[in-house]
Amino acid sequence: MFAWPDDADEDRRVLDWLGSGIVPLTGSPDESPRIPPGNAATLARHLGEFINGNEDGARFLSERAAFTGFTRSGSISLGGSCRLLPTQDGWAAVSCARPDDPILLGALISAEIDDDPWPAVSAWLAEQPGAELAERAALLGLAAAPVACPTASVPAPTTRRSVKDLLVVDFSALWAGPLCSHLLGAAGARVVKVETPTRPDGARRGNSEFYELLHAGHESVVLDPSASPDRSALAQLVERADIVIEASRPRALAGFGLDAEAAAASGTTWISITAAGRNSARIGFGDDIAASSGLVAQDNSGAPVFVGDAIADPLSGLMAAALAMSETPTGAGYLWDLSMADLVASTLTQGTDAPLPPSCIVAIPEKRQYVGSASTSGSDTHAVLRGLGIVAP
Repeated sequence: MFAWPDDADEDRRVLDWLGSGIVPLTGSPDESPRIPPGNAATLARHLGEFINGNEDGARFLSERAAFTGFTRSGSISLGGSCRLLPTQDGWAAVSCARPDDPILLGALISAEIDDDPWPAVSAWLAEQPGAELAERAALLGLAAAPVACPTASVPAPTTRRSVKDLLVVDFSALWAGPLCSHLLGAAGARVVKVETPTRPDGARRGNSEFYELLHAGHESVVLDPSASPDRSALAQLVERADIVIEASRPRALAGFGLDAEAAAASGTTWISITAAGRNSARIGFGDDIAASSGLVAQDNSGAPVFVGDAIADPLSGLMAAALAMSETPTGAGYLWDLSMADLVASTLTQGTDAPLPPSCIVAIPEKRQYVGSASTSGSDTHAVLRGLGIVAP
């Protein structure tokens, strides 16, 4: 059975942060690193032990930085696409990660945006309450929200089950979902990654070594849901899946004609990873979700700074894998609704951030070794469909 962290064990909480590789990534670059608040590292350690018996899951929280070389940047995320900015009544996390985001930021502030959107966005935010940002960002589909400490409801892993030889159909991209499928693959599952011709995984354009780590040994299928034969093949692929991983707003796969509730009712374990739950239209990425959920440290002036590198992503990937490896509450198919924001908020039940004590041992991010390589996009489409007996009309 999975054991939640003991909130009373402050020493363990600090030791897990020190061993996670997150501490060197937290704080301002011209100041000493900070030990983050909360027990996310301890939760990650427990999840790693549940998934693999002796795996230190806390190390997964920082490993991307070992490949990219990212270092702490204070109020700017390690990857540079998200910022912590003051509002009229507090602070907010605002991302500008996608090609269309500068246009959306212009719509947010009702002004034209030049090559650098941040001065205009900063000036607008300083005169607005956080609630106004939240409302407008939701309408525009922007990854932005005020920093708060919301109440949280998180599904809990149950009794571990074997996933050996189960078929995992992975519709996710970037980090959280792919980490989940990576961990399932390492536990013996067969993983089929699904992309569309117009929406390949954006992580393919990122660090190639890190992408290889998460996808080595998986098969790649590309299908076009706008084409009737491919749409039928998608439906048949999901019908044959034991586990489906989804990491987008539910309407995305519903638009492909795929029904998560129906799949779960027919016996499939469906892992739904969203920014704020299946009933929310909010979008978000690892940095803005973590910060807006309250997982921030403070610099010497008291201003908030980012904790680690998009930490909501690996934490959610670990939890998603643990849920996929759990006996379901129904004993049959199940739809696990995992809100990244709620998961982060659930870790903030104890401890404030703290300066680094003298003479302590601080782990740095480390690369894990991997065997094999990631398939090129769509290279396994025909072989997978033929092997599963999927025939398009």
